[in-house]
Amino acid sequence: MDVRRLRLLLELSRLGSMGEVAAVLGTTTSSVSQGIAALAREAGTALVEPDGRRVRLTPAGHRLAEHAVAILAAVDAARLDLDPTAEPAGVLRVAGFATAIERSLLPTIADLGRRHPGVDVRVHEHEPLEAFDLLARDHVDLALVYDYDIAPAAWRSEYDVVPLWQVEWGVGMPSHERPLPLADFAERDWIVNSRHTADEEVLRTLASMAGFTPRVAHRIDSLDLVEGLIVAGLGLALLPLGRTTRGGVTVMPLADPGARLRAYAVTRRGRDQWPPLRAVLEGLSRHR
Repeated sequence: MDVRRLRLLLELSRLGSMGEVAAVLGTTTSSVSQGIAALAREAGTALVEPDGRRVRLTPAGHRLAEHAVAILAAVDAARLDLDPTAEPAGVLRVAGFATAIERSLLPTIADLGRRHPGVDVRVHEHEPLEAFDLLARDHVDLALVYDYDIAPAAWRSEYDVVPLWQVEWGVGMPSHERPLPLADFAERDWIVNSRHTADEEVLRTLASMAGFTPRVAHRIDSLDLVEGLIVAGLGLALLPLGRTTRGGVTVMPLADPGARLRAYAVTRRGRDQWPPLRAVLEGLSRHR
């Protein structure tokens, strides 16, 4: 199979239209269509099918596109061995949690615009469990995820994991209240994340060590909304220290052992030599 045609199929699986593929790769829609048709003849099976005025990949097309990621990464790695000046280019899909996107990915994208303008990063906001699912199904190339030091994640063997940064968490409470030992909040309502269980695991672990079982009353994803509930007196929540909070919210540090959120960049093993992915990983390392 012609690797140039494999690249057309891979970009089509990511972008969804031949017109967008043509625009990204600097060719014509007709050339993309002809390349996909030639690849289908080489593969001996249909790779796309009509979907209204557009086309979509067949099951065989999706499977071949998944193989194309590893094949093209290997080809690009081999080419880079011979041409170290090769410029990263292509569409790279990232799924990550909001804080990592704001803290690390957005500055990286800004740098890429100056260093490697041919890299087109597509951002999807997801909690870790959702991001891992997308990574496992090859719907994204990079996952920005987190765990806690007292609730560590179990990494799958097929993943490469790069630590990024850590941040200490405390108890978010109304500003008019005075800090107290965690055990003194045993009778209060608590707010946890609605899309990820690690936050609740940390709360339950800390509460157990303080001698009580937390009463979880609210499940909220947005930290801004969590702060709104705290101001309204509807509960307490674990929040990151050092984050600028709205008026009326104070984050009280936790006594030992405390809890630290740890952020990571996760890729499927062997993919990190694909030039666009490598460029993004290097950028994330600069913005820890």
